[in-house]
Amino acid sequence: KNAALDQEGRRDIQLLSEGDENVTGYDLCKLVAGSYGTLAIATSLTFKVLPRSEKIRTVLVFGVELGDAIKLMRDGISSVHEVSSAAYLPDEIATRTGVDYVTGPGTSVVALKIEGPGPSAEFRCDAIRKLMAVHGDIEELHGHHSQALWSYIGDVTAFAGSDDPVWKLSVPPSTAATVIQEIRRQEPEAGYYLDWAGGLIWLRLRTHAEDGGASMVRAAVGLNGHATLIRGSEALRATIAPFQPLSPAIAKITRRIKDGFDPQNILNPYHMYWGEKAEGTL
Repeated sequence: KNAALDQEGRRDIQLLSEGDENVTGYDLCKLVAGSYGTLAIATSLTFKVLPRSEKIRTVLVFGVELGDAIKLMRDGISSVHEVSSAAYLPDEIATRTGVDYVTGPGTSVVALKIEGPGPSAEFRCDAIRKLMAVHGDIEELHGHHSQALWSYIGDVTAFAGSDDPVWKLSVPPSTAATVIQEIRRQEPEAGYYLDWAGGLIWLRLRTHAEDGGASMVRAAVGLNGHATLIRGSEALRATIAPFQPLSPAIAKITRRIKDGFDPQNILNPYHMYWGEKAEGTL
């Protein structure tokens, strides 16, 4: 069986490497980029880069409730004004950003980033301000203030400096509010904020449950997304599945891919999926 899987996996990879545009197969760039070193060793890398944006502006909308915030981010991202990022910070997160215009009001904030050539960024920023003005108090960040805010959001600085479990939840934006409400119903002290217009939830659980909150978090996410443990002790990682558990069908495909790329199982074995070692796979 293993030999058959090996041969089939190698044939799939060979077809891809031949560059036949009519062959349907794996998207190798995305596949390897998300494999945490379990499929290949990178010996050379090629990067496509773009010029840094001339101007960065961030429109802030204050005092918005969670459900309304998701609608505002959706409206901003789907508008013609090319909003490049949208995030929501509840008050306990916003007040610790270190950016005066964000911390000062002491309330929640929706942040919409606009970047590009100077005249274009300024025109689109003004348009977004007018679009959002009916939803709450508005402020605008320029230059280094915008950079500082988005670094704070992207680096998950809000959850640094403690040993609390941190989870990364990927969900459809339309379900984000329901997921958060269910988690906070059980863990009222859970900290969170949203990125990717509500498609990404960063979650910190202050109460150290035996499983790091895995059962609660994954039950809240359900079948509509996945949850990954980003920070947790070695003991916790040995007890639960840090990555989202795979369905039997997806697990079978994953094993085929691994066997095709790494038939000797020498590249980060047992790194991604809990229980692999016991099953003798990956």
